[in-house]
Amino acid sequence: MKKRYLFFDIDGTLVAGGYGNSYIPESTKLALKKLEEAGHFLCISTGRSQAMAYDLMQEMHFHNMVSDGGYGITLNDELFGITPLNRDDVIALIDECKEKNYIWAIQPENSCTRFAPDERFYDFTHDVYMETKVVEGLDPRNYDVLYKAYVACFYPDEFKLESLKKLPWCRFHKEYFFVEPGDKAFGIKKIMDHFHADYKDAIVFGDALNDMTMFIKDWTCVAMGNAVDALKEKADFITKDVTEDGIYYACEQLGLFEE
Repeated sequence: MKKRYLFFDIDGTLVAGGYGNSYIPESTKLALKKLEEAGHFLCISTGRSQAMAYDLMQEMHFHNMVSDGGYGITLNDELFGITPLNRDDVIALIDECKEKNYIWAIQPENSCTRFAPDERFYDFTHDVYMETKVVEGLDPRNYDVLYKAYVACFYPDEFKLESLKKLPWCRFHKEYFFVEPGDKAFGIKKIMDHFHADYKDAIVFGDALNDMTMFIKDWTCVAMGNAVDALKEKADFITKDVTEDGIYYACEQLGLFEE
């Protein structure tokens, strides 16, 4: 069988149940086992930081990952590197947040912890997605790299931040938004180039708006049955819901199990 390079989003694609009640369907586990036995390259593609996704990668028996919204690459369990955000642009954003009294935090290292200058970020968001560590006198200028930033506010207050126009960002929670890379195709192409593989041999699986960046014409795009309509419109194939054996069904229909 021709070797294919398969890239999977996590939540809503590989994992069902939502935050706090997540689980990997048994049919998905079986599909991944059969794909590995068939000799395909398997890789996670996530917006999460590498540090936050690494344990889950291991739990699902993956060894490769596109992380940090496309800017982090892990191959054979080894981190090859993470491209940070533009440092000057993040500093400009934080300066504007200070001027306009927006609550902010930054992530200057590959870890499961964000840094905040005071308790306001946690008090406003009560967020448990990751740990928030208070660093007295926190200044983004003290760090050589800045991987992510976080701004606590309600929609649509983010549009009042002029410096945000120069940065990639997205909102997953009503209390705050993420300033982070959002180009999964960037990381996928880096991996394909690393192996000198034809882009046409890649297949991507996703369900949410942050998967739009990897749904491009260069390769085959599979949308879950539970995917947002905008993603389905860009898909080459629409499979069943993640809870209805969607991954297994797609791989079967695409002939990825055949010997």
